[in-house]
Amino acid sequence: MSEETGNILVTGAAGFIGFHLSKRLCNDGYTVVGIDNINDYYDVKLKKDRLAILENFENFTFHKIDLNDTNSLDAIFSDIKFDTVINLAAQAGVRYSLENPKAYLDANVNGFVNLIENCRHHNAGHLIFASSSSVYGANTNMPFSAHSNVDHPISLYAATKKANELIAHTYAALFKIPTTGLRFFTAYGPYGRPDMALFLFTKAILEGKPIDVFNNGKMLRDFTYVEDIVEGIVRLIKFPAKPNENWSGENPDPATSFAPYKIYNIGNNNPVELAYFIETIEKCLGKKAIKNYLPIQKGDVPRTYANVDDLMNDVGYKPSTSLEYGISQFVEWYKKYYSV
Repeated sequence: MSEETGNILVTGAAGFIGFHLSKRLCNDGYTVVGIDNINDYYDVKLKKDRLAILENFENFTFHKIDLNDTNSLDAIFSDIKFDTVINLAAQAGVRYSLENPKAYLDANVNGFVNLIENCRHHNAGHLIFASSSSVYGANTNMPFSAHSNVDHPISLYAATKKANELIAHTYAALFKIPTTGLRFFTAYGPYGRPDMALFLFTKAILEGKPIDVFNNGKMLRDFTYVEDIVEGIVRLIKFPAKPNENWSGENPDPATSFAPYKIYNIGNNNPVELAYFIETIEKCLGKKAIKNYLPIQKGDVPRTYANVDDLMNDVGYKPSTSLEYGISQFVEWYKKYYSV
């Protein structure tokens, strides 16, 4: 692999995707600055263990700060000129947004504005930011295309991610900051989040406890292995958004713009039924799940399915890791990490 040069800021570096991305960027030779507020939305030990791995790299430095700490954020941008800023910091989780809406506005909206303001005032090169497949909300035209309107979110989490896309577009238009938004589709893999289905199911099955199966197992998800998401991000670093010369206000394309702004889906392009997902976990664990069937939860979308044509056309890549391989990698990590 060629040695890459350049300074990259990764927010949410102690998070699931942030950790895997930072590790890959360090291995590739970039100089990586990670920031994270290490909040207690889930097990802080897991975040600290991810960080401990990253801190083995000489080209990685970490700052524990919150995106709403404007002075500390400004100090980092004043100190280092960033070629690329990758925003993965967010209050995650659709279901938690029903209980604690304010956390989403603080982290996902206010924090994002503080970050993009620093990109503007310190002339950072390219802003890549995490959006989410949840922005598709009530859309039912499959596979989901970034060129479709997404004006009907059904969770506050989704609404904050849509807000990020709108804010990013505004800054791209006003200040010519190249901004690339990435809609991730159900990321999973080793060091995954404890609030996500794969982790919850694995833990419960191993402990002989029942699992909650929403929508009676009929949920369809475009499960995307974390290394595939990372590969997509890494390729897009060298492909900053450019204005679309054919963009027209008469027939506006939501995925592109007259400004340097672009939205991509990063998904496996292969939806899997929740019931099969559980079956695959059972096979990897050699143990059956006790299933508690429940109706769909508020804020959840029944199906996700990514159209990844733009990613393929622009950077020649589409995620392709099989669910069977991805889950086996997670289970192997889980057993080792928790000494099962």
